[in-house]
Amino acid sequence: MSPTAPIISKVWSFCTTLRDDGVGYGDYLEQLTYLIFLKMADEYARPPYNRNVGIPDKYNWASLKAKRGAELEVHYVELLRELGTHKGMLGQIFTKAQNKIQDPAKLYRLIDMVDSTQWAIMEADVKGDIYEGLLEKNAEDTKSGAGQYFTPRALIRAMVECVRPEPMKTIADPACGTGGFFLSAYDFLVNQHKLDKRQNAFLKRQTFFGNEIVANTRRMCLMNMFLHNIGEIDGESLISPNDALVAQSPQSFDYVLANPPFGKKSSMSFTNDEGEQETDELTYNRQDFWATTSNKQLNFVQHIRSMLKTTGTAAVVVPDNVLFEGGAGETVRRKLLENTELHTILRLPTGIFYAHGVKANVLFFDNREASPNPWTKEVWYYDYRTNVHHTLKKKPLRYEDLAEFIACYNPENRHKRKPTWDADTNPDGRWRKYSYEELVARDKASLDVFWLKDKSLTDLENLPEPDELAEEIIENLEAGLESFRAVLAGLNGRT
Repeated sequence: MSPTAPIISKVWSFCTTLRDDGVGYGDYLEQLTYLIFLKMADEYARPPYNRNVGIPDKYNWASLKAKRGAELEVHYVELLRELGTHKGMLGQIFTKAQNKIQDPAKLYRLIDMVDSTQWAIMEADVKGDIYEGLLEKNAEDTKSGAGQYFTPRALIRAMVECVRPEPMKTIADPACGTGGFFLSAYDFLVNQHKLDKRQNAFLKRQTFFGNEIVANTRRMCLMNMFLHNIGEIDGESLISPNDALVAQSPQSFDYVLANPPFGKKSSMSFTNDEGEQETDELTYNRQDFWATTSNKQLNFVQHIRSMLKTTGTAAVVVPDNVLFEGGAGETVRRKLLENTELHTILRLPTGIFYAHGVKANVLFFDNREASPNPWTKEVWYYDYRTNVHHTLKKKPLRYEDLAEFIACYNPENRHKRKPTWDADTNPDGRWRKYSYEELVARDKASLDVFWLKDKSLTDLENLPEPDELAEEIIENLEAGLESFRAVLAGLNGRT
């Protein structure tokens, strides 16, 4: 048995205990975040570290351990509120923090469980695995809505493998959720390169930059990174709480890896004169944008391009509407083809995201300096949607499922690629290219391209298993309901 197995077992079993009291994964994860952070701060304040992490003695780990019952509950609430007023990572971890464990006895037991482990000396990958496991469980809890902040790790790893980030370069994500892209890029850099002291320091403190506007998700991202050895316990927060789309990034980056939130419209909630909650569509008037629109996805594509250095590379997940929508969508696509080298599009299947029925793609593009001629010469497509069936529970996406795509992408030298599709010899090939001229000649310069035949329409033997089919139908129905709710909300907003 692994020496860390007991702590993993304890973390999970206590979560089960609290769920009986109505405390969900998200709330459990929140409280665990606060307590592990405080315990690690206590460990770092002692030899051999002897660091001042900025936590007043009145609110340190020892102060929590010394109290029980109602006194503990009162003190814990006060501690959370007080630490949320601090600056740097400490303040961001405790921003808007609340106690979600109403039974002081169970709170004490949780404190005792965290206290029984030496977190600072535990291997980063073990701490990270515990936390990542909880994040994934939280994402699976559909009622919490946390899944929208959690990108399938298999997809993230495949994207990172294609981009192949290099040491001493910066990596950004303007909608970073729980930090999946950062952690995968970190693992890639550590595993693929023998980093020296200077490179390791840069990786820990100066490589990653993100935005996350939801306080709870941001704290989970910071803790996830911190447990994976990214950032300093007494340092500045690497994740900004600001809306990334409001203004051009003050810094440009070597890589942007992102899966911006699903949902087409950017909106802002406010309370009307009658005290009712309403939403207003947000249109960002940015001089550096090619088109002004309230479509959040198109705004993120434009923003990500503006974040890149002229030598920068991006891999971004976008829904299908970005590939075919008219108006601002057409403008953005044409400008993207002209001003960047949009070289690869991976078409993804449904059933891999926690948001139901999402049809998405990954755009891979390299930024370039201004030029009178279009930078994109050809776009390579990998169709991993047609005749592909995944479900979250029975048949989730695995890294191995994208192995052929990575091989076709040819990360070592993407300029030497060979199609697998051929009209005569291999009509089922998933990998082929289209020229710039072919794409801009399409209606609205649509990039929504498919060439494979859907075998389920003609060959009953190729239908998925009944339970997979049922799960797929449920996902599509739920996605349809979400769309109808959005339409209804829009209509109500007009009246």
